[in-house]
Amino acid sequence: MSAFATTRPAGLRHVLLKAATVVSALFLAACEPTGGTTQASGPETGPLIDPSEPVRVALLAPGGTGSDDLEWLARSLKNAARMAAADAQGATIDLRVYDSGASTESAVAQANAAADAGAQIVLGPLFADGANAVGNAMKARNINVLTFSNNTQVAGGNVFILGNSFENVADRLVGYGMTQNKRNVLVVAENDVAGQLGGRAIEAAIARNGARMAGRVDHPVSITGVDGVVPRITQAATSGSIDAVFMTANNQAVLPYLTEQLAAAGVRSPGTQMIGLTRWDQPSSRLGMPQLAEGWFAIPDQTLQRQFEARYAGAYGEAPHQLASLAYDGVAAISSLVRNGQRNALTTTGLTQRAGFNGVGGVFRLQRDGTVQRGLAVATIRGGQLVVLDPAPRNSRGLGS
Repeated sequence: MSAFATTRPAGLRHVLLKAATVVSALFLAACEPTGGTTQASGPETGPLIDPSEPVRVALLAPGGTGSDDLEWLARSLKNAARMAAADAQGATIDLRVYDSGASTESAVAQANAAADAGAQIVLGPLFADGANAVGNAMKARNINVLTFSNNTQVAGGNVFILGNSFENVADRLVGYGMTQNKRNVLVVAENDVAGQLGGRAIEAAIARNGARMAGRVDHPVSITGVDGVVPRITQAATSGSIDAVFMTANNQAVLPYLTEQLAAAGVRSPGTQMIGLTRWDQPSSRLGMPQLAEGWFAIPDQTLQRQFEARYAGAYGEAPHQLASLAYDGVAAISSLVRNGQRNALTTTGLTQRAGFNGVGGVFRLQRDGTVQRGLAVATIRGGQLVVLDPAPRNSRGLGS
């Protein structure tokens, strides 16, 4: 039975468009980014500190909007950061929390207020355009910004992204595909902002790993848009010229519908390997969708993630938002550098140490161009269960160069 058998086309169209709007908003970048991934390295920024003194960390959380989802996220980021500060044995973290809402103007105003109060580093904000603007505002104050965004377009200079980027996910999956002889990849991308950024990330990963791009198909985020490209994808799959279909489809309504239509046309894993840029196991109802079975996607280290979630729930009486771990990771990284007695803990050199850091979702390493490398596992859905095909690396050596 179709996953949308009880949904009229007009209703599904609304869900598709709504999902696209929400996802795209998270990736929108301002017109003048502070850095950019084209940089081989960034300038040295950030203050020297006395590691024996409290380190003043400002957290910009998207609180005060009135949105239930954003308030939960803001609460989760705050609580996770407090957990990490409390865990910082051997370092004293003076954590100051600022509700910056969802607007760029509010994020900049709160960042300036934090700097005026003596903040030495900023965690947040969430949205890419806000991160870009806060980075510009903090540059003159010699303050580094660890944003929760995953948009590499705003990375660079004094802005470092903590969010798991499309580039990082694509690189992990294409690299794994090469070990499984899946070298000829068809890219299928949505034509919204997130889809286009994701498509470019996949293309770059294909080139970087020595795979072959066997074509690209872009589609509108609508029923007719998906229906219009299914024959093209099917033709490519049945021609024998591709080994895999790597799609950007988000985990809202687009992913189930696109993969359902492809499966009905005979295109499904493992015959043609389906690969997803987003997590296919969330929400959990996706696990029971037969068209997603045996597809590949990337996930954090689940053992560490579950330990964090259990601790959080025990302390705060609710499950954390899936992005809460970013706040914990940011504070924990700072704490580890301070604990080691590093005066340059908050500078570019300190933050980008080759050894990286042990985070909630596994090992991660900040790069001088402001991007992040995160150790990820490759997973699939089998028998309605999440199955790890290739575990996440446990140290920075597993992240490569």
